[in-house]
Amino acid sequence: MSSGSNTEHPTGASQSDSMLTKFTTKLTEALSKVQTPTLSTEPPAAPIGIKLNDTNYALWSQVVEMYISGKDKLGYINGDLPQPPMTDPSFRKWRTDNAIVKGWLINSMDSSLIGNFIRLNKLDTSSKDEAHGTAAVAHAAPQLSLTPPVAHGSDVSSSPDPGNLGCVCFSSPSDTERDTWLLDSGATDHMTFDAKDFTQTSLPKRTNIANANGVISPVTGAGTVILTPTLQLPNTLLVPSLSHKLLSVSQVTSDLNCIVLMYPTFCLIQDILTKEIIGRGTKRGGLYYMDDFSVGRAHHMQHSVGVKEREIWLWHRRLGHSSFVYMKHLFPDLFSHLQHSNFQCETCILAKSHRVSYPLHLNKKDTPFSLIHSDVWGPSPITTMSRFKWFVLFVDDCTRMTWLYLLKHKDEVFGVFKSFHVMVTTQFSAKVQVLRSDNGGEYVNHQFHDYFQQHGILHETSCPQTPQQNGIAERKNRHILETTQALLIGAHAPPRYWADAVTTSVHLLNRMPSKVLGFQTPLQALAAHVPLPTVLMLPPCVFRCVAYIHLHKNQRTKLDPCARRCFFLGYAFHQKGYRCYDPTSNRTYVSMDVTFMETETYFPPNSPLQGETGKEESKWMELDWPGLAEVNVEPMQSVCVPQAPEQQAICVPQAPEQQAVCVPQAPEQQAVNHEAVVSFPSIVPEDPTPENDPEELTEPLKTFMHEISTHHVPTRVEEAMEDPKWTQAIKEEMEALMKNKTWNLVPLPRGKKTVGCKWVFSIKHKADGSIERYKARLVAKGYTQTYGVDYQETLSPVAKLNTVRVLLSLAVNLDWPLHQFDVKNAFLHGDLEEEVYMDIPPGYSVTTGTNEVCKLQRALYGLKQSPRAWFGRFSLAMKKYGFKQSDSDHTLFLKRQQGKVTALIVYVDDMIITGDDREEMSRLQRQLASEFEMKNLGGLKYFLGIEVARSNQGIFLSQRKYILDLLFEVGLLECKPVDTPIVQNHKLGIYPDQKPADKGRYQRLVGKLIYLSHTRPDIAYAVSVVSQFMHCPSEEHMEAVTRILKYLKSSPGKGLMFSKNDHLEVEGYTDADWAGNISDRKSTSGYFTFVGGNLVTWRSKKQKVVALSSAEAEFRGMAKGLCELLWLKRLLTEIGFAPTSEMNLFCDNKAAIDISHNPIQHDRTKHVEVDRHFIKHNLETKIVQFPFVKSEDQLADILTKAVSSKEFYNSLVKLCIRDPYSST
Repeated sequence: MSSGSNTEHPTGASQSDSMLTKFTTKLTEALSKVQTPTLSTEPPAAPIGIKLNDTNYALWSQVVEMYISGKDKLGYINGDLPQPPMTDPSFRKWRTDNAIVKGWLINSMDSSLIGNFIRLNKLDTSSKDEAHGTAAVAHAAPQLSLTPPVAHGSDVSSSPDPGNLGCVCFSSPSDTERDTWLLDSGATDHMTFDAKDFTQTSLPKRTNIANANGVISPVTGAGTVILTPTLQLPNTLLVPSLSHKLLSVSQVTSDLNCIVLMYPTFCLIQDILTKEIIGRGTKRGGLYYMDDFSVGRAHHMQHSVGVKEREIWLWHRRLGHSSFVYMKHLFPDLFSHLQHSNFQCETCILAKSHRVSYPLHLNKKDTPFSLIHSDVWGPSPITTMSRFKWFVLFVDDCTRMTWLYLLKHKDEVFGVFKSFHVMVTTQFSAKVQVLRSDNGGEYVNHQFHDYFQQHGILHETSCPQTPQQNGIAERKNRHILETTQALLIGAHAPPRYWADAVTTSVHLLNRMPSKVLGFQTPLQALAAHVPLPTVLMLPPCVFRCVAYIHLHKNQRTKLDPCARRCFFLGYAFHQKGYRCYDPTSNRTYVSMDVTFMETETYFPPNSPLQGETGKEESKWMELDWPGLAEVNVEPMQSVCVPQAPEQQAICVPQAPEQQAVCVPQAPEQQAVNHEAVVSFPSIVPEDPTPENDPEELTEPLKTFMHEISTHHVPTRVEEAMEDPKWTQAIKEEMEALMKNKTWNLVPLPRGKKTVGCKWVFSIKHKADGSIERYKARLVAKGYTQTYGVDYQETLSPVAKLNTVRVLLSLAVNLDWPLHQFDVKNAFLHGDLEEEVYMDIPPGYSVTTGTNEVCKLQRALYGLKQSPRAWFGRFSLAMKKYGFKQSDSDHTLFLKRQQGKVTALIVYVDDMIITGDDREEMSRLQRQLASEFEMKNLGGLKYFLGIEVARSNQGIFLSQRKYILDLLFEVGLLECKPVDTPIVQNHKLGIYPDQKPADKGRYQRLVGKLIYLSHTRPDIAYAVSVVSQFMHCPSEEHMEAVTRILKYLKSSPGKGLMFSKNDHLEVEGYTDADWAGNISDRKSTSGYFTFVGGNLVTWRSKKQKVVALSSAEAEFRGMAKGLCELLWLKRLLTEIGFAPTSEMNLFCDNKAAIDISHNPIQHDRTKHVEVDRHFIKHNLETKIVQFPFVKSEDQLADILTKAVSSKEFYNSLVKLCIRDPYSST
């Protein structure tokens, strides 16, 4: 090397970086001006004759690919020749060849694009987008604002696609795609290149933007872009150098209060508040193109852009969300050029997710019905209108044909199997040889054993804890339930419609191909063995979609619409027609004249997945249902339903109506359907309940419930004076008081004290629920009275609500009417013997003097002696009319003549009259009206804060308004509800270090809960626990009270249902939790009693003494339950319906039952000797008996301890405790 060389050798890192930057800049300038051939060992080649710009990407990519392929260097751009490690000897050759290819590509690019690619170490030019047929060359494009930052030395081709910040896959977008907005998660602002998009302009908040590569682009303006009349993009920047319009994720979520959901093939923009889908886009070439900004629901989105894909999704929903693998065998043309693995349904994932399956055994019988698999499912947490809670399956091993029967009780399986066996013998001339099931008691019993021996049928059972041995039935059971869940979720239908969904599922599954059958359908497999006539053939439709039923001329007038909006319920069983239900008229139609709107579900969702909507007032359970008539619409014509290209694949040969479509249901029911057994028209209200099927209120009941829930009642006289209606009510009350000469104005004598008074306001309703009048009542503050001074005796009986419930049970079983009466100013009819002085009523003043007060001449509401005075007067009147006062309840008056009975029960001034002597009831009304000022309130609707609703299904009691008012009072209307009123295994007690709570507030809340438990036995145990700490409540106790209120929030409308059971038997359930109280180890006992099959009384109470054994605790509980049964017996005897047989008191403790039957006195029982003699006497006189009941069937268990949520709700169903309103 020459010493005279003037070359500098930099030694610092900064100098190296400076030289590299200068070298890169000069190389770029040189390449921009003149393209110099790259020196290499390769022979010189002619340069590529076309340069890449923003208009010729397609042609350029093909030319480049042919050119590089001709040089045998294609592996450097398609990934076949990856970069070797730098220590590899072949690395230098790879680097040299890669630079050659890179030079060819750069030489073929427009000068404006070279800067973006000069620093890339490796280029990938050959990845094909099969969906669009475009080559993604170099993972880059001339749209500089969309190019991501690439770290030095990174391998672009091997890096994952990072969404909208990922590499751009298009160099030459079409004009249509240039006008489409791209969703960009990296953009800080909305941007457009077209100033024509602006409806109004504004000053831009930025002067320029920088893309991911750091290239600066100027911002020339800003404005507002209107996408739809309701969707606007403010502060959108105008950047002319952009090639696409960008929709900023951060800005759109902030401006529109929405969320952006990105899926593998599409994206959604969803409004946070309304849950509406306000924008949809599809992913093309790695970018999300916003194709649609119309408002719609999530499940109404287009899953793909192709016609075939849309058709596939439609058939997927029609066929109950069937497997795409099986659909490919049904519709091969639809799946041409499409992979079934590309279709992912979120509803199917939600409904069908399960663990890894056991391996399938494809060996099966060759003869139909030689082996039948059977399994029972249930109990359903939701009971149908016809009381179905279970279903049983029978699956033919040879053909996989499935028959399903709905059951009310699990013990109906034997009768159902006999019907199934007879059907197989009669319809298919076949014999059942083997029945395979689990070891459930419904299969393993004497009835089945004798039947199998009689008919020569083998019964194979699985080993204990080995359900896999009954895998055919178990898998079929799961398949049906998964399809049912998919139908319900996809239709946004509440779970209470499981009966319709499960029968539809079986109908569809029998017509879907199976892998075990070589992708034949079960009906096809059955037809291959047994000659089957043609069955009724109906094209499938989407479950619960909107359907318009054609109305014939005899069903409408000339000006009425020609069709009625219903929803699709399923397929008819004995007719060729669709079953559709109209909620407005409570009618189920069967017709072929149906127009389906399969893209519109009848139940609108509340969320992108599912939900339940509807006005709370329209949610009622089985309370007012006119008879549901199935209307057969003739003539049968073609149905208006779109057909898929491969519809013929669904139309497989089927069995005749009497064979493959119809089978008998339960033994006592007529034959309905082979595959889907339903003998009842489905009841379809709009909202769910946890336990049963609700129905809409009739208009009178709906109005009544709405009125009592919405009108505000003032609490202060100043507030009432501001409303003319309440002011008039106060004037009317004062006029009545003055007319009755209730007081005289006198000076207050020396040494006397006055009693205060206040106004109490209420709204009186008519029988139809409308407002009758606004009522104001002046009430004395009797708590300020002094015993012996201004009052003496106060004891006055009030009606027992237990007696009221007994009368309601009698009324519903005997079809007695229930009338309600009110006595106007009842207490004013009582004579006042004591000298009582009262303050001037609020809102009034005395003009004649300053020290005058009211000296009462008549009893007034609120005075301690007023109830006694009024009831004494009323009792004399009733006895004068020939009524006898009951000894079981002194407020109950009875009159029996000519085999008929009239009963009246009074609670202060509210009274209920019932019985079967209508003439005597009318006479009594006239007699009372002649002596007292009476008001006939019509049928019983609202009594002592209890809402009463009667229908042909029974009587329902609830205290919904009382609960809502209580929740409002304590500020828990918006609280998060809980599923049980008290936590399991609670440790509530009195501890030395506990923090005290507000004693007054605690006592008020517990007092309200005690009154609430008159219609809510589900909170009886929890209220019994918290009431034990009234004298010294702590924060833990207050939290327990709060939990009860949160539980009430989950179902404020829950209450008691009294049904007609056509008997008046008396029975009870008693139970005890031994030493359950952690503080003193006392036991808690409880009982339920029933009259005529309806729950009438219950109690949960801690025992007074410590029991030494569980048998002793149960024995004491039995004594309490027996006392209640004896009271009911006396009451019913007085009314005239004495029990004709022994009363049953069910107990789950065999030791206690044995003690009651043992006539010998033991040392172990001497401490319960009195109870033992009491029980023994009633046993010997045949008054009561003590049947044993299993612990799982012990209803009183929830009265003695806190149980799990599952056990709790199972007990509520058995007790007929239901919720007529949906969950809030």
